[in-house]
Amino acid sequence: MKAGLDHLSEQQQHELERVQQILLEEFDKAIAQATKPHKRDGKIYKIILFGSYARDDWVDEPENGYQSDFDLLIVVSHEDLTDIADYWYVAEDRIARDPAIGRPVNIIVHSLDEVNRALTRGEYFWVDIARDGVAFYELPCHPLATPKPLTAGDAYRMASGYSEEWTESAGDFLQSANDAIERGKNKLAAFLLHQATERYYICFLLVRTLYFPRSHNIKFLRSLAEDKEPRLIAAWPRETRADRARFERLKRAYVEARYSASYAITSDDLAVLAASIAQLRDIVAAVSADRLAELAAEAGA
Repeated sequence: MKAGLDHLSEQQQHELERVQQILLEEFDKAIAQATKPHKRDGKIYKIILFGSYARDDWVDEPENGYQSDFDLLIVVSHEDLTDIADYWYVAEDRIARDPAIGRPVNIIVHSLDEVNRALTRGEYFWVDIARDGVAFYELPCHPLATPKPLTAGDAYRMASGYSEEWTESAGDFLQSANDAIERGKNKLAAFLLHQATERYYICFLLVRTLYFPRSHNIKFLRSLAEDKEPRLIAAWPRETRADRARFERLKRAYVEARYSASYAITSDDLAVLAASIAQLRDIVAAVSADRLAELAAEAGA
């Protein structure tokens, strides 16, 4: 684990300080009314910056649609404190609306036991965080476990199983979306395209890292996936406002296409989105095949 945020600009450091302040404030409010001791006495053990801002290879071109997100792991004292809706939704909303925070912020929340179990299994996502992450807030006496190496054979078996399962699932949703487009069921098609996108990113993340976050936010999933594999960027043009708005409409479809009477999307937009998702499918297939071949070679399979 790295120490300190000196590699970041003063502005970026101030933004993370503000994020930390909001997270601590809203967590204290969320547990204040709890009746069970393990919730009422809950603690945030660590806030860890991971991804491009931890590694010092971020992109900051918001005017062109390319801006790396702050990716944060929050380590808490009990698994019951990880529920986003109960403990973190208000903090996420405040962070998203705070004018002092100039870039998107993604959070994942896990208990210390969960993180340490994953580290002892050698899961790549967590090993990378333990190696490259920056703990800019932490309480003493709650260390991360020492990562144990995962055998290439075990990694290959896990990754190949994930690839088969999630490729099939994503393909089913994409096919159903195309059928809905043909029938003029635009809102249904938008929801199904969202689900296909979500599943292709999950497939990639599981094959590459053996982990995916419990999130339906495809912008977050895209950010995590593209951070690991820049070839995935090609699936989504984002240079123009129309490109970015189209992806945002797809992101909103998970909830609004099902429940909002005002949600609308055109057939032209659906056609462009479906083409991008088909390209995403092909890139995920290619990079996953490369990863599986690498693991197979390491395993001597």
